[in-house]
Amino acid sequence: MNQFNRTIRMRPGLVFGLYMLLLLAPAFSFAQTTYCNPMDIDYKYNFEQLNEKISYRSGADPVIINHKVAGRNEYFLFVTISGGYWHSKDLINWKYLTANRWPFEDMCAPAAVSVRDTLFLFQSTFESRPILYSVAPEKGIWEFYNRWTPRLPKDIGPWDPALFHDAETDKWYMYWGSSNVYPIFGSELDYSKRLAFKGEYKAMFWLDPYAHGWERFGPNHSDPFKPFTEGAWMTKHKGKYYLQYGAPGTEYNVYANGTYTADDPLGPFTYAPYNPVSYKPGGFATGAGHGNTFQDNYGNYWNTGTSWIGLNWAMERRIVMYPAGFDKDGQMFSNTRFGDFPHKMTTKTWQGKGDELFTGWMLLSYKKPVTASSELDTMAAAKITDENPRTFWAAKQNKPGETLTIDLQSELEVKAVQVNYTDYKSDIFANDPEKVYTQFKILTSVNGKKWDVAYDLSKEPKRDRPCAYIELPRPVRARYVRYEHTHVASPVLAISEFRVFGNGFGKAPQTPANFTAVRQKDTRNADLKWDKVPGATGYNVLWGIAPDKLYQTYQFWNDEPNTFELRALNVGVPYYFAIEAFSENGVSEVSAVKSVK
Repeated sequence: MNQFNRTIRMRPGLVFGLYMLLLLAPAFSFAQTTYCNPMDIDYKYNFEQLNEKISYRSGADPVIINHKVAGRNEYFLFVTISGGYWHSKDLINWKYLTANRWPFEDMCAPAAVSVRDTLFLFQSTFESRPILYSVAPEKGIWEFYNRWTPRLPKDIGPWDPALFHDAETDKWYMYWGSSNVYPIFGSELDYSKRLAFKGEYKAMFWLDPYAHGWERFGPNHSDPFKPFTEGAWMTKHKGKYYLQYGAPGTEYNVYANGTYTADDPLGPFTYAPYNPVSYKPGGFATGAGHGNTFQDNYGNYWNTGTSWIGLNWAMERRIVMYPAGFDKDGQMFSNTRFGDFPHKMTTKTWQGKGDELFTGWMLLSYKKPVTASSELDTMAAAKITDENPRTFWAAKQNKPGETLTIDLQSELEVKAVQVNYTDYKSDIFANDPEKVYTQFKILTSVNGKKWDVAYDLSKEPKRDRPCAYIELPRPVRARYVRYEHTHVASPVLAISEFRVFGNGFGKAPQTPANFTAVRQKDTRNADLKWDKVPGATGYNVLWGIAPDKLYQTYQFWNDEPNTFELRALNVGVPYYFAIEAFSENGVSEVSAVKSVK
């Protein structure tokens, strides 16, 4: 008799218990190993439009700091107008904290820096405001480092500040700027005077949209309005200083991070010809500007940024985070390829540009048929699979049991979902955790008749998840995926996107043929064209300043035109282009690289 049969005969109660554990597995939490942009945090309702009665969740201008807590490096996230901040041990699970001291007007575009055992924090301001510090940020305990910073001339700032400590020289600096008139400024700080400005502040650089196509304003850089520079951040790498900035405007898909480089923290600075360093104009979570660059516990770099929603208010936004780094030539980059698809959270030092973090889980839900238990007016269910965060479905009533069902049109392997909520006619301005939380079930079926619970969020502690990303405990073969509603605080149940990820069982698509990239007379622009691939979901156009430096990505859908005017190039810089196709079954080989002078 083998050991398994012996166990069945002698200990049937144990076997039954194991069977029940397997049966009830979706009800138990497990260690999630992947993440998906926009970041899954409890974005806070914004009070700024209280008088206009416009209620919406938002988060923008992120700063993630790696700081030592009780001998272990952990992470702290600071975000515009959030009434507090977040703490994480793994960059996946974030706990919201409030502080004993916090600006009455809240913290806009905060600056933060970790120096030895102390975390420093400073708000954007045009007045005199204190710098805060903490040696126990995980407990929400903060003190005043200085009561009042010196006031700068009117309209100069420091708005969108960044604090930088040069560990090699033990000198301190501040950078700031948020304007379409003024440049990015910088100044050394006097540590002996509790970080007062030391000497005169000076201009670091201005935008130059006539030479830098990506700095032009508007959707796809199409608006002649003068662009904005903001979101300064300093990173030192191998003795060189990289002064990062956001442009050209937070309310557009082309919001990006660029950098200037120097051999001294106050310059002179030189424009990096490979700019922008973080750029995501296509896909669901568009926009990557105004964030920071930090290293995780394995030495890997990350670049954070701001993704635009802009449905209820122009400044309605979300947070994104991408693998980043510096190549062997010192070129700074951020990897946004499949940037809003599931990625593995690293547990070691990655190689190259971090492509190994991409799970290979493809989007299964794009433009798939949807049925809803009810629809409010014209907010139709079909809008939850169009990959547009500004269109949405709304139920007739916000009540438990409302459903959305996606027909994947064939049996596929489902591995994760993301539910993105919309604040439609919301009346919430206070972030009461007893009221403001998110709960739902995910069910799957192979035939639309028999349903299995793949995940039940009501089994977990209550928290708000406006961009709820659920990695399933195990892959599920299904044709139908259903959202079953339990609770949101808003008076109207509204969802902008119900995204399903996993893999099909067919072959990856073919590489697009006849790909061309032709530079226009205005060399900031290039005309792109390719042949559509049957069965493809979409395409990634890749480009950069060398054949092995194709760090930029623009994602397109297969049902969109296969021609595009790219308006993001730098004058006087040669470029190289390639393209790949993707579908539910995977990603094609990358095309031959095209040289464009």
